[in-house]
Amino acid sequence: MALGLAQRWGAAILSADSRQVYREFDIGTAKPSQLEQQQVPHHLINICDPTSTLTLAEYQQQAQAIIQRIHGRSEMPILVGGTGLYIDAVVRGLKIPPVAPHPALRQQLAALGQAQGYALLQAVDSAAAQRIHPNDSVRTIRALEIFYVSGQPPSQLQGEAPPSYPIRYLGLDCDSDHLGNRIAQRTQTMVEMGLVDEVAQLANTYGADLPLLKTLGYGEMLRHLQGDCSLDTAIAEIVTHTRQFAKRQRTWFRNRATVQWFDAEAKDLVDQVWTWVSDYVTGYDQK
Repeated sequence: MALGLAQRWGAAILSADSRQVYREFDIGTAKPSQLEQQQVPHHLINICDPTSTLTLAEYQQQAQAIIQRIHGRSEMPILVGGTGLYIDAVVRGLKIPPVAPHPALRQQLAALGQAQGYALLQAVDSAAAQRIHPNDSVRTIRALEIFYVSGQPPSQLQGEAPPSYPIRYLGLDCDSDHLGNRIAQRTQTMVEMGLVDEVAQLANTYGADLPLLKTLGYGEMLRHLQGDCSLDTAIAEIVTHTRQFAKRQRTWFRNRATVQWFDAEAKDLVDQVWTWVSDYVTGYDQK
């Protein structure tokens, strides 16, 4: 759908996928093909080595700079994803504390246990604690990390500064049974394209402990390659875990009130979205 819109508009696509930013992770992340990337300019794909970490703040800065350049040419950027936090960082203008991850500090905070860590957060930043569930250890540790590195309460460093340009926020959906079938077919297609070989090559190059090899699709195949399960079992696990992930994605995006939903199976999907966007955004020539 994004390719169809981009070709009509002469627009560019920005990926909002937290794994497509990494080089060499291609099949398992469903990156656009070389042909698709030749048809439409793509950005924020293959911009980081697998051994590095692209922070949310770095992604946001690069995305905002690219959008500004595209607008400067009076062209249309289309943000496509995927990763909810990446999208929020751009369309809501999240203010992200400039604190890089500190693994040693995180280990120390995790060693406290969630109950004590959360109590500590309540003491140093009660406003931040109110926005974090008492059982959410990831966000609790991150908030404490920000506090101890910056010396300031996280709630004072966070917030939103939405961009001034107009945004149309749309989502694609279909019934859960059909979605399940699509996920199963998508997984099988990845295997046929060489997912097993891709995982083997990455493990040989970077080691099986590479964090990206623990993510969806790669972790299950790595277990198969290590002899812990059959290929059929690995495929079944990928399908199950992807369905669970899709359910979490649906919940995330359903909570965004500004999203306009379209039926992904509609035969005139591109036309529907084209009309909806064109009625709202002016100043761009239809091509």
